Amino acid sequence: MKQQQWRKLSGQKIHQPIEDEVRAAILREKEMGHQLKVCIGTDSQVKGKETEFATVIVFIRKGKGGFMYINNEISLQKMSIKQRMLTEVAKSIDVAYALCRIFTLYNVDMEVHADINTNPNFKSNDALKEAMGYIMGMGFAFKAKPEAFASSSCANKVVQ
Repeated sequence: MKQQQWRKLSGQKIHQPIEDEVRAAILREKEMGHQLKVCIGTDSQVKGKETEFATVIVFIRKGKGGFMYINNEISLQKMSIKQRMLTEVAKSIDVAYALCRIFTLYNVDMEVHADINTNPNFKSNDALKEAMGYIMGMGFAFKAKPEAFASSSCANKVVQ
């Protein structure tokens, strides 16, 4: 995976590869007896000529809250809403694919969340079939709105 600048919600930068950070987090959490689930999602915001993407890796401690890692990127490429939705999904899949071996090794369930509405009255729905096929075709569990909290809530809060 290309070098990205990940951070915690507090703003603290992650200075090691995200794979190493995730492995250390899993070991630390399991040592404390937490049962984990991970949800990966991306959201974007268009501001003028820029589109900002925020990808999150959300760790859920079953019954004990959670924490997340965040990566923001800016694109100057002009995109249709469908193209933007599929770019969000591609960013989430890149992260999920880079980390899936670690999750499998430590028996951590993972889902990829797409910020795409299941209601056909919304424009983002145009990308639903392709997004679902892409995510499930890669072998990942898929969630769309309203269940896709990693992208529609967590990533949405950290996209400037």
